[in-house]
Amino acid sequence: MKSRISLVAGIILIFVAGLSFGIAAKTSQQDKLKEDLKLLGMYTEVFKIVKEHYVEPVSSKKLIYGSLRGMMNALDPFSTFFTPEEFKDFTTETHGEFGGLGIEIIMENHKLIIVAPIEDTPAWRAGLKPGDVILEINGEPTDKMTLLQAVKKMRGKPGTKVTLTIWRKGVEKPFKVTITRAIIKIKSVKTKELENSNIGYIRLTQFQENSTEDFEKALKKFKNKKGIIIDLRNNPGGLLSTAVAIADMILKKGELIVYTKGRDPRANEKYYSEHDPIIPTEIPIVVLVNKGSASASEILTGALKDNNRALIVGDKTFGKASVQTLIPLPDGSGIKLTTAHYYTPSGKMIMHKGITPDIVVHVSEKEEMERIKAEREAKIHGTKVKIKDPQLDTAINAIKIINFAKKAEK
Repeated sequence: MKSRISLVAGIILIFVAGLSFGIAAKTSQQDKLKEDLKLLGMYTEVFKIVKEHYVEPVSSKKLIYGSLRGMMNALDPFSTFFTPEEFKDFTTETHGEFGGLGIEIIMENHKLIIVAPIEDTPAWRAGLKPGDVILEINGEPTDKMTLLQAVKKMRGKPGTKVTLTIWRKGVEKPFKVTITRAIIKIKSVKTKELENSNIGYIRLTQFQENSTEDFEKALKKFKNKKGIIIDLRNNPGGLLSTAVAIADMILKKGELIVYTKGRDPRANEKYYSEHDPIIPTEIPIVVLVNKGSASASEILTGALKDNNRALIVGDKTFGKASVQTLIPLPDGSGIKLTTAHYYTPSGKMIMHKGITPDIVVHVSEKEEMERIKAEREAKIHGTKVKIKDPQLDTAINAIKIINFAKKAEK
């Protein structure tokens, strides 16, 4: 009898505990809702005060747009609010043609930082580099600007000039750079066969919609070579879908490329290779990276590294592992919201950490500038010069060693 009473008492206690937990959870949700409503009420009150008492009349749209911009800026450097005009301008960038200087920038801790200049653009020709901080645009300090305000000031009519004041690590004083704006037409995939090596070289400057088709052509062009080098240095990223599509061309069918995790279950995605590789798996691949390799570049690098399909050579990458979703709003405006983080196939989340190459070949600031300057002058003047590039040299030697080892095994 005692055991039955104990059992009933236990069931009652569990029921009461469960009921208490349910009530507590419900109460907690109600408290959060009350707090949210209280804050929204305060927002409405401030809106009303500004509308009625600000020194000059101000439109509701200006106030709402400004508050939405502030809301996004409070989250992280990559979440942004766009006015209808800005949203239209921004969406043109992923299609490979837009007006401006040709740099990928972020705003972090009120600093306007260059992620990377895009190759063959005015910014690249002017010698801007990853990590440069833009202190002023035409003499106006950037520390009080939003990211979009800074972008708007740097864009303008092609042929006009803009002067940037740059702070660069290792340089004693800030310096000014005057750049002529241009319509930026980006050819994101460039190829060549490296002399006396039978090695194919693919330079990918950005992950755009049209990059997939061009990259596929490049792989088919080099599928009978002794090796392929994929150069992602100073590639600031681009479209996640393009990075996945390119990895799909290289990895074996069924291999994990990348996965994303966010609060919304719809943001939790796993991306696998769905096709057989275009190039034979025995052809060695080396990927070149540096601190200007970010976002989609890191997705491709991580996928090839973790699946043991490529050797990674160069400097540690930038470390941007967040996924942004473009969400249009009813009036034509929109937001770019961070909705997930991405993880490499081995489960590494590289946000603010970057990917460390298999073979680290550190290049000093001076060496990097000399290489970029030599490449720039060779392109501008159409001359052939020997460019000192220890990272590329290491990649070439690595492919030769891999092939030599394979022959020795046979």
